[in-house]
Amino acid sequence: MTNPPIHVSTLRSLVITVALLAPLAQIKATPVSFSHFEYSGRDLLPSSPLPEGNYRNPILAGFFPDPSVTRVGDDYYLVNSSFSYFPGLPISKSRDLMNWQHIGNAIDRPTQIDYTGLGISRGLFAPSITHHNGVFYIVCTMIGGHGNFVITATNPAGPWSDPVYLNFPGIDPSLFFDDDGHVWLVHNGDAPNNKPLYEGHRAVWLRQFNPTSKKMIGEPIMLINGGVDISKKPVWIEGPHLLKRDGWYYLTCAEGGTGPQHSQVIFRSRAVTGPFEPCSGNPILTQRGLDETILGAVTCTGHADLVQSANGQWWSVFLGCRPFPDGGLLTAGRETFLLPVTWTDDGWPMILPAGKRVPLIVPEPSATTPAKESPSLNGDFTWREEFTHPTLDGLWLTIRQPSTERPWKLDSGDLLLSPLEDTLDGDKHPAYLSRRVQHGRFQASTNLEIPQELGVDAGLAFFQTEKNHYFLAVRRTTTAAEVIVELADSGHAGVIYQAAITDHGSISLRISADVNQVSMSWSTDGNSWESFAPPQGIRPVSVQAAGGGLHFTGAVIGMHARRKH
Repeated sequence: MTNPPIHVSTLRSLVITVALLAPLAQIKATPVSFSHFEYSGRDLLPSSPLPEGNYRNPILAGFFPDPSVTRVGDDYYLVNSSFSYFPGLPISKSRDLMNWQHIGNAIDRPTQIDYTGLGISRGLFAPSITHHNGVFYIVCTMIGGHGNFVITATNPAGPWSDPVYLNFPGIDPSLFFDDDGHVWLVHNGDAPNNKPLYEGHRAVWLRQFNPTSKKMIGEPIMLINGGVDISKKPVWIEGPHLLKRDGWYYLTCAEGGTGPQHSQVIFRSRAVTGPFEPCSGNPILTQRGLDETILGAVTCTGHADLVQSANGQWWSVFLGCRPFPDGGLLTAGRETFLLPVTWTDDGWPMILPAGKRVPLIVPEPSATTPAKESPSLNGDFTWREEFTHPTLDGLWLTIRQPSTERPWKLDSGDLLLSPLEDTLDGDKHPAYLSRRVQHGRFQASTNLEIPQELGVDAGLAFFQTEKNHYFLAVRRTTTAAEVIVELADSGHAGVIYQAAITDHGSISLRISADVNQVSMSWSTDGNSWESFAPPQGIRPVSVQAAGGGLHFTGAVIGMHARRKH
């Protein structure tokens, strides 16, 4: 005899009954199904369409700090810091330095780097990329881990080797292959004899490097003590890079810290070991002293790297921030900018004259082809993920590395995200897949099945740090379902709003930001949207709230699912 079919509502009641009777910690929560994710962003200073013969700054919008660039033939490759996000060390490729494509991540295997327990602003700092004899090299610092390391690849898109750790103190290493066959590593390090004269007193050191054994050779040599003029107590000389031009060795460094006092300075010497003299025109790039509250302002510029194009033109990539007008807050963090470099008659490079603002629309100095937009990397764009590809692309980010069993999988056009007990305000690996926030005005949305188990929350999270984020989620109650807004404002997260909803099986969630305000809304029918009033403030998820100059990442937004212990 055939049993009669069980109605869907009956099945739901059974699931809820089981959830009430069984200890939640013993239940493996059913994955939450997300059907799509969409992000639409607009720059605060309208500039679309891009005028012909110009390119757009930043070239990489959103959380792409500490850029380093190298040229191989007609191609350019750029790497950025990623701190405690995985995959790490994003690699971008360009033919003209203005239009970029993400091609991979140098850290894309959970076994390469251990992020366990690290805060969001720890992890992978200031990578530097170089190329020599068919091999790409990245040297980088793992803060909170094993320190400085080198990885290699023959294809910059990957795979990259496991790290080889280098036994020396300091941060921000960079390799330089000299034309006499010697290979040098320059880095930030302690003041002489580890006796700083003032807070922020650092030095730049030089070491010889063996690219075959991947070991240091000989004793370190101090190149710069303190900065341009130690009598003025310069702080945080870091991010050094060596280059050679017309018989001169140039050493370019960041100075002043990565906040509003950030700058780029330059030194030169006839010998790689020094002594190095500073340029009388230092700094060669800074925005300090300029009003950061006006529309179109760029701040915190520095940490530059220089590269020469095939036609002889020199360029610089560097980090900068775009604060919101009328308050100066920002969420996107430190972004990658590009400017042409000019050389003085006496042989010094200049990125930007003192007092001049970083332009957001830049004429190409020697254009060969009209600049194009870089989809999903800068300018105004809308991007949608339907989860129809066999794998997620490399711009999706998680917090810290996953275990060998990832909490997500793709299934016939859906993302299945398994709720974990790990939370956004913890120090483990939450079930969270996110994209960089790249605009001051944006809207992010998704559609998901309402979780059927008690104790499961799922939805959209707007995340700056463990202690600074919004979470718009849906959850099951014993009688129906409800939408919640959770806020972590420089502390542990707590629910600030909640509302019962009609259960239609699925729900659409949307988070919108408009400069200094954040709005959160939901739809149970896909047409009409409801929201909590009033809009929330942006400050809790701003860089300033997260620590200002001591916070090194930018905001991300994406899908999160969790379950109670």
